[in-house]
Amino acid sequence: MQANQETVNALERRIDMSVTLTDIDKEVDVRLRKLSRTVKVPGFRPGKVPVNIVARTYEPQVRSEAIEAAVGKAFDEAVRSQNLRVAGYPRIESKQAATEGTLEFSAVFEVYPEVVVGDLTGSEIERPVLEVSEAEVDKTLEVLRKQRASFVEVDHAAASGDRVAVDFTGRKDGVPFEGGQAQDFPFTLGAGSMLKDFDANVMGLKAGEGKTFDLTFPADYHARQMAGQTVQFEVTVKKVEAPVLPEIDSDFAKALGVADGDIAKLREEIKENLTREVKQRIQAKIKDQVLDALLAVTPIEAPKALVQGESERLAENAHRELEARGIVAKNIPLKPEMFTDRAVRRVKLGLIVGELVKDNELRATPDQTRAFIQEMAESYEDPSELVRWYYAQPERLAGAEAVVTEDNVVEWVCSKVKTNDKPISFDELMGNNAAAA
Repeated sequence: MQANQETVNALERRIDMSVTLTDIDKEVDVRLRKLSRTVKVPGFRPGKVPVNIVARTYEPQVRSEAIEAAVGKAFDEAVRSQNLRVAGYPRIESKQAATEGTLEFSAVFEVYPEVVVGDLTGSEIERPVLEVSEAEVDKTLEVLRKQRASFVEVDHAAASGDRVAVDFTGRKDGVPFEGGQAQDFPFTLGAGSMLKDFDANVMGLKAGEGKTFDLTFPADYHARQMAGQTVQFEVTVKKVEAPVLPEIDSDFAKALGVADGDIAKLREEIKENLTREVKQRIQAKIKDQVLDALLAVTPIEAPKALVQGESERLAENAHRELEARGIVAKNIPLKPEMFTDRAVRRVKLGLIVGELVKDNELRATPDQTRAFIQEMAESYEDPSELVRWYYAQPERLAGAEAVVTEDNVVEWVCSKVKTNDKPISFDELMGNNAAAA
């Protein structure tokens, strides 16, 4: 086997290879003889079928398999001998053989980029600061009431907080665009699940009423083909339901897991849970800044094969999330291309973080992982049950280890950059301001 490498661009490589037909013929013969011991042919006893009889029927298939195996072996040997880290799968292209008795082909593929984490000393990170008070407990109680609201169908015009079901069709230049149609689509007005302008145009409509309006998608809209585009929506309201909030009483407390219905105990549990939630959200905000800082100082190119795979996973996850919300996902097509930007970011960060973990020994230790799981378990009635659940399956434990490893990376980066404490409001931390905007 011979192999010559060519650099196509920063990440793409082409390797020209050849294998001798003599070697393939030998492999075909080996495979046919092996097949003759198991194949069933009328008129012959099992294991006694002549090879030439087997070849009449199976040689084309066997030869194809032998060539595929030879090509795969040649490619593996070539990338191994040249110390190439292949990203994704190669594209195999056959060539006209220049040498008689050889099979020549090219393998086009991408390699992983070299990752050298940049200098972080000039980066700054804001560390949010918030202490949970009784005011936050009160706000959370209101959120819990809204989450447990029952809805009754009403005849009044839809208002903020009402749940509506609508049919809608979106058109760009008079032509329906992909993903812009749905029937009996449910959402709560003012909850932030729809674009603000969409919400605003549905408010004030009663069941049976419709409206046609223009809407401009945000410049950073996740579906790139629609970002910044102005379209026209035709909406018909099918149903309007108003929320009915429960009273904060012993029954409410019992429904939230306080066995004796004591409101004071309920407030104490809420405060403990909020403190954990605040800690997690602060950590998440710091982590986002850390990842942004790493991307800023470490410019790398993401292999297209990895981006494509990640885009497909994100699209599939979005599909499952819609179905979990009771939405018929087939009415809202989600294509991988819609998630390309997110996929590029995730691939780049995966490569950068992986390099940091390897070079600085930041992988989670068993003690760190156990401490993390035990902290999460504190909010459960039987903490030991959650601990057992994690340790019962290697995949679950690996998920916890990944989170702790990311926390180690965040801590390592924070030790290299300048950090500034910044007081933050409860609503801002929880994203309530954005939802209300």
